[in-house]
Amino acid sequence: MKGIVLAGGAGSRLHPITNAVSKQLLPVYDKPMIYYPLSVLMFGGIRDILVISTPTDLPQFERLLGTGEELGLNLSYAEQPQPNGLAEAFLIGADHVGGDSAALVLGDNIFHGPGFPAQLRRSIAELDGCVLFGYPVKEPGRYGVGEADADGRLISIEEKPARPRSNRAITGLYLYDNDVLEIAKQIRPSARGELEITDVNRAYLERGTARLIDLGRGFAWLDTGTHDSLIEASQYVQVLEHRQGIRIACLEEIALSMGYIDADACYALGAKLAGSRYGEYVMSIARAAGATA
Repeated sequence: MKGIVLAGGAGSRLHPITNAVSKQLLPVYDKPMIYYPLSVLMFGGIRDILVISTPTDLPQFERLLGTGEELGLNLSYAEQPQPNGLAEAFLIGADHVGGDSAALVLGDNIFHGPGFPAQLRRSIAELDGCVLFGYPVKEPGRYGVGEADADGRLISIEEKPARPRSNRAITGLYLYDNDVLEIAKQIRPSARGELEITDVNRAYLERGTARLIDLGRGFAWLDTGTHDSLIEASQYVQVLEHRQGIRIACLEEIALSMGYIDADACYALGAKLAGSRYGEYVMSIARAAGATA
């Protein structure tokens, strides 16, 4: 499976902060926002990842992440000059996906909860069509909303409905088989001029090959697209990290735990950041894993 992180857009809800920097490069407590969606793909066993952003912002992502080789990844980059909709990611990333299946994650979404990595890997292994992830929200009319039957098969999907049929918002993580490339080509712009991901999902629903997995109690899904939600996400990460002594979305630790790099390589990455508590943490988990440095 190939991964795509969509990190474009103008970030207008975060103006004036995003007048000079990409939203996905803003800090969520102790690390750049894009670390969080990248960690999701890494937990899924996905190592070949395309980052899509604006022509202006793309060099900053390349400066931050490089080729990904140090983390055992293969990172590549592509431009989305205009925010033409989420489904455009599969037109831009068609060559990247090739004949493989694809996982799309939005660059401003944070996923955290017990058992999530195992659940994600299981969903990827069993993928047959499309897998979406639903999260219960208080105001479902503000989101794309999905409804599933007792077996988890998607039976309806609506975009910001006036009378929602469920309280399950469709989150910014999508798993698709290779048919998504052809489906995306057939999508036509909506009334707001965008290629809507809901139209892609509806195509799978009509085929009967769309599933909705419920991310329920004990799970956190955070969309960091507003000033308040950005602060709330940072506070969530801060509280968990301070109380549990762990780091959420620490890419170096995930690469080590997934076997992408060894303990010595992990230690070397931490040493580059040794002036920060983040770097000290990376070195400590590397030593615990047997680093000889």
